[in-house]
Amino acid sequence: MSDSVKDISFHTSVIDGINVHIMPTRKFKTTTIVTMIEQELSEENVTKTALLAMVMKRATARFPDAKQLREYLDFLYGAIFDVDVTKKGERQILHIYMEVPNEKYLSHENGLLEEAIRFVGDILCRPYVENQAFAEKYVSQEKETLRKRIESLIDDKMKYANQRVTAEMCKGEPYALLVQGRTEDLPGIDGKSLYEHYQQITSRSPIDIFVVGDVKESTVEKAVEKHIRLNRQDVHAMKPTPAKKQVDEERAVIEKLDVNQAKLNIGCRTQIGYADEEYPALLVYNGVLGGFPHSKLFVNVREKASLAYYAVSRLESHKGIMMIMSGIDVKNYDRAVEIIKEQLASMRQGNISEEELSQTKATLSNQFRELLDSARMMIDFAYNGVISGRKRRLEALLSQIDRIKVEDLKRVAEHVVIDTIYLLRDKKGEA
Repeated sequence: MSDSVKDISFHTSVIDGINVHIMPTRKFKTTTIVTMIEQELSEENVTKTALLAMVMKRATARFPDAKQLREYLDFLYGAIFDVDVTKKGERQILHIYMEVPNEKYLSHENGLLEEAIRFVGDILCRPYVENQAFAEKYVSQEKETLRKRIESLIDDKMKYANQRVTAEMCKGEPYALLVQGRTEDLPGIDGKSLYEHYQQITSRSPIDIFVVGDVKESTVEKAVEKHIRLNRQDVHAMKPTPAKKQVDEERAVIEKLDVNQAKLNIGCRTQIGYADEEYPALLVYNGVLGGFPHSKLFVNVREKASLAYYAVSRLESHKGIMMIMSGIDVKNYDRAVEIIKEQLASMRQGNISEEELSQTKATLSNQFRELLDSARMMIDFAYNGVISGRKRRLEALLSQIDRIKVEDLKRVAEHVVIDTIYLLRDKKGEA
């Protein structure tokens, strides 16, 4: 066991059909435990899974009300705990997050790690139920909370624009779905149907538990075996999300709302996913184009032309999508689109300076090395390997990034195609 972490490497074992990944390290004074339940994004289940995450963290069989649950977390020296959903490609991930102090730094405490794993087991395996159903009082409260959360998306215009361009671009694809679900599904969900959904996903879906901290592998495995028992059967293996999608024509969508600043979002298909050989080159491509303050979009659209309040690009690596996002005055729409397209053309032509390339590589390297300072980010990096079917070593990825040349970026640029241009603008003025 080392004091410093030089790469991201987990020991993996299978316990009761659950993949348990353990990284012993003295780097942190806390132990982080993250449980991921993987499910295909679907209209049928997206809202149920989002609601399930909210209901699961309200109570358990051992702690049937929120007050008791909070008091127990205080008893665990202020443990940090949450249950939520995220989207990775066409996967909806329900994750349980737990972080507790390492007992070695407490003067009179033994067994804190086991208690934390037992608590995770309470949330995952022993929820609070009444007559084979989740308690209706919690379900109805959380349905209302979820409804407000979904409806409040429109209040954050940047997030709203990103979801709208995603929905327009990916019509008919699971990725179009908002990970929090749909308000129209909520009336049809009750405590019984939600409990049936819980039983289905905990018995059939892939489950991965990650533990990072100053721990012994054998201690963690024994605690998981003792406290996390599920009726696992016929676990449903899931294929990675396909990243390739042909674009027949470029589409433009304009939406009018009460906004002060127009949002111009452009969705591109890259045809390259996390598991592909060209993924390291795609990372560098995105960095040169719009990932950082020195990138082409920031310099040319925002700084030189003064057309945007912000101009960035970001990747959804599991889906093979790149989003270009900017905030503009609506009168600058045509010119902003023109200059953004010029930057994409510039990438295809290989008009990339040595400074742009080296600065991007250095910034990416620093970003990835920062993962080593966060247990949660290391877990996320490792989990990307699990769901993509290609487990990457951090040092190998950094080495690949360092070897990228302009020719590699030109090759990536040939794959990048604009799919959908989305403008969220004010209600005044001409179309």
